[in-house]
Amino acid sequence: MPGIDPSFPLVRFSDHRLANGLRVIIAPDHLAPVVAVNVWYDVGSKHERPGKTGFAHLFEHLMFQGSRHVAKAEHMAIVQGAGGVCNGTTFFDRTNYFETLPSHWLDLGLWLEADRMATLLDAVNQENLDNQRDVVKNEKRQSYDNRPYGSFYERTVAAVFPPEHPYHHTPIGSMDDLDAASLEDVRDFFRTYYVPNNAVVSIVGDVEPGEALASAARYFEPIAPGSVPPLGDLSLAAHIGQGSREVVQDAVPLVRVHFGFRTPPFGTPAFDALEVATQILSGGQGSRLHRRLVREQRVAQDAAAFLLPLVDGGSLLAGWATVRPESDPAIVEAAYLAELDLVAREPVTDDELARAGALIESDELAALGRVEEVADRLGMYATLFDRPGLVNEQLARYLAVDANAILAASADVFRDDNRAVLTYVPGGSVGEAAA
Repeated sequence: MPGIDPSFPLVRFSDHRLANGLRVIIAPDHLAPVVAVNVWYDVGSKHERPGKTGFAHLFEHLMFQGSRHVAKAEHMAIVQGAGGVCNGTTFFDRTNYFETLPSHWLDLGLWLEADRMATLLDAVNQENLDNQRDVVKNEKRQSYDNRPYGSFYERTVAAVFPPEHPYHHTPIGSMDDLDAASLEDVRDFFRTYYVPNNAVVSIVGDVEPGEALASAARYFEPIAPGSVPPLGDLSLAAHIGQGSREVVQDAVPLVRVHFGFRTPPFGTPAFDALEVATQILSGGQGSRLHRRLVREQRVAQDAAAFLLPLVDGGSLLAGWATVRPESDPAIVEAAYLAELDLVAREPVTDDELARAGALIESDELAALGRVEEVADRLGMYATLFDRPGLVNEQLARYLAVDANAILAASADVFRDDNRAVLTYVPGGSVGEAAA
């Protein structure tokens, strides 16, 4: 297993635990007078119970609706007034909130995050719940229901992960579940997961570690820990089994064929190999899928493939090809799958490995040059793997992937019994499944 490559930039950090269980990771970087504060909570859509989906994403919105000492929508206004930016994101495995500020405003960012961790429920009332529930429903209409091909994400994960697995539903959740959610349901979710012993605070930038730790302790340590329930066994069979096939009549301009494959989880060597394989297949206009389907055969408008970094039981490799008006969708599907089959049967070339490595290295080094990205990655590796030091190892892991590793991982994933196919065709109502 590759370790730390001395030729790559090294993120130097310290790792601390406060008395209430909060993990605080501090990485000084004095290049610019800015600081990033990133709070990762170990709660995402996979932690939701059946019938109560969408709560993790709902809290991404509620966390900006005030707390005991911060008025509704004031959190963002305060950060922007100090010359900073802030936001939050929700995923299957986690939720995070972050600020990037001039470094002399570090205490402001920490105080804001601590205040909502400690006292958000003071501001969660029926009016806020109803308002933000409507905001989430409108977001779903805009991003999923009324957008061409917008339902592919929900349909693909539902096809790749069985109904009993929490990855079967996306973080946006069920609107029926949100409609049925009571104020006490929502408060219970917050009390369970938004506790210091279920969070990581990363502080990266122009700070002195001792002073930053003292500030974090000042604001967060008075918050009482909670009791977080275990997730239980989320293991999955290696493959989907009998693959699914679905045709959706939708308000789309062109036929598009989507694909989904179950993969090993993020953090495994096989996932690393598939990341490199995905770059070879879909990394820009020099990639295999673009070259064959778009440039040479001219049967597709575009072609893509990507991985979701999921950690429990398995993950997802998905992709699509948009069919040109004069082309046969069956030919496009066959050409796409032929490229996947080829990478699973024959070793990729040294030139392809070098190109993929250069693309990955460029992306990783660019990310490690931004304090907000370093803070995000420290939180990610600490939360998902209990190993923040992976921030210094992941690039070397990708670059150590060889042709044999790609061959083995691809052969295991790109199988007939591990494939879901979803074809959108013009016509009908938005999101309507064809008979």
